[in-house]
Amino acid sequence: MQNITSHHELSLQTQAEDFARRFGDPPTIYQAPGRVNLIGEHTDYNQGFVMPAAIGMYTRVALAPRGDRKLLVRSENFSEEAEFRLDQLPARGSGHWSDYIVGVAKVLAESGIPLTGANLLLCGDIPLGAGLSSSASVEVAVGCALMDLAGQKADRTKLARLCQQAENEFVGARCGIMDQFAVSHGKRDQALLLDCRSLEYRLLPLPEDVRLVICNTMVRHAIAGGEYNRRRAECETGVEYLSKHFQCVRALRDATLEELAALDSDLPNKILRRCRHVISENARAVRAAAALTRNDLGTFGDLMRESHRSLRDDFEVSCAELDLMVQLAERAKGVYGARMTGGGFGGCTINLVETDCADAFRKTVREAYERATGRKPDIYVCSPVDGVGLA
Repeated sequence: MQNITSHHELSLQTQAEDFARRFGDPPTIYQAPGRVNLIGEHTDYNQGFVMPAAIGMYTRVALAPRGDRKLLVRSENFSEEAEFRLDQLPARGSGHWSDYIVGVAKVLAESGIPLTGANLLLCGDIPLGAGLSSSASVEVAVGCALMDLAGQKADRTKLARLCQQAENEFVGARCGIMDQFAVSHGKRDQALLLDCRSLEYRLLPLPEDVRLVICNTMVRHAIAGGEYNRRRAECETGVEYLSKHFQCVRALRDATLEELAALDSDLPNKILRRCRHVISENARAVRAAAALTRNDLGTFGDLMRESHRSLRDDFEVSCAELDLMVQLAERAKGVYGARMTGGGFGGCTINLVETDCADAFRKTVREAYERATGRKPDIYVCSPVDGVGLA
């Protein structure tokens, strides 16, 4: 642990020195973590339940005010700079990495926050495209920094909502609220059960003798973005069918498996299966929270397995690499449960592993996956961390 802390402090010092050398002022540095979702997949945009945890990979934003109305942004990860005038921000994103920063600035300004010019230096260690919310981490870190600079204390739920709005409307990604909420509200050693309709949440302690082990398949299939939007549309079609027969159904969150079964002959099979995943996944998330509360990790692991099967067979967002990674995990010692996490078609699995077995798990799964695929996976052993704040 001492080595990790020392490396973190050294990185902060390096970023502060780089900022001062580039811009001439000492910065304030903010950090926002990534997140992993333990269970409750593709339920957030259906107004359902999710169980994310913030993890110890970060986007850090070093910031200092300018004397004009410009935002000058430097990304160490992309080795590029971008400059914008706060009074002439573009109407929508251009597909550039800076969209996530500019979109947040635009939404904050339109919400009435009196932004001032600033220099920003960004760096991060969250792997891109792995489903660990690197984009939400950037948005929330930048949003918190700009709000503080404007003298506005950041209400974490408001911050999450504004950052989601920026990604939806400026960047053009139809994400739910889970990522930004978890990055904002994360708590050390705890997951949270979030109701994506009301935004009420409950903290759930993770036992000291388990770790969250994230296995990155190192693949991201090109169909991922289009299929994500297609699944959203299929869920909306399901709601249209259900609401004609059951007036209380405004989202799949409101439907039961019994109501779905009653429409078995009317629904197209594909729509039926999409709805069945979401409805059953909501129930699994609630049951998983109850299991974690009573420290029943065996039941929690069983629910993770059910979740993966449902995502694979009914929602059809898994892929060969994710299925293989889950199979390898299930054979390893000390594993309570394993499943894909994130949007699907590549990215990562999440595994609940006994702490004493985590290092051996990482070694055996890495070697077996590399033998089978020729790809060397990144495997991260994590515990939940606090959400956005000063670094």
